Amino acid sequence: MAGGAAFGIDAERVRALAAEVAGVAGAGVEIGVVVGGGNIFRGVAAAAKNMDRVTADHMGMLATVINSLALQDAMEQIGAKTRVMSAIEMHEVAEPYIRRRAIRHLEKGRIVIFAAGTSNPYFSTDTAATLRALEIRAEVIAKATRVDGVYDKDPLKFSDAVMYREVSYLEVLSKALGVMDATSIAMCRDNKLPVIVFNLNTSGNIMRMAMGEPIGTLIH
Repeated sequence: MAGGAAFGIDAERVRALAAEVAGVAGAGVEIGVVVGGGNIFRGVAAAAKNMDRVTADHMGMLATVINSLALQDAMEQIGAKTRVMSAIEMHEVAEPYIRRRAIRHLEKGRIVIFAAGTSNPYFSTDTAATLRALEIRAEVIAKATRVDGVYDKDPLKFSDAVMYREVSYLEVLSKALGVMDATSIAMCRDNKLPVIVFNLNTSGNIMRMAMGEPIGTLIH
């Protein structure tokens, strides 16, 4: 959401992302979104280096709330029905996360943005996304990244990196491919929840993924 900047929120990037997600919802797909907080937290990363881990993690969770509200605003400006549900209660700005209410929002065609992670420190945004996906009985997790899929090594550093079209949960864990943290991959494996990893920076990829086009990498 920072666009080309080092940190912060790029309004144009958020509007473009909102339009893509709203388009998928408009096609009849029930969609929940988990947004990270790195673009906000990077701005205070230097100050957070010597912080207590729990405090730093709570700051990161609050950063995801900021991003979630920005995305909600962009979606509502184009007429998409959206709800932000926070794992940390803050009634003035977001609904508290309640599983059955989230499912009801999705059934009514609303886009649900899950904010504040799991509310627990030491758990990543990947784990939060996996947990919410399992709770709402999602068919798939779509992991949006800066690269085209899962590679045998970092394609941003190595020009000879090879991309997988399909890869097993076990391979991701045993080869430490690093696309998602180990906890989230293990949860997906144990519950047979597939993951599609694709490039968010390619316009139209969210719709292509949602319509079943073979893009990115399938982890299953």
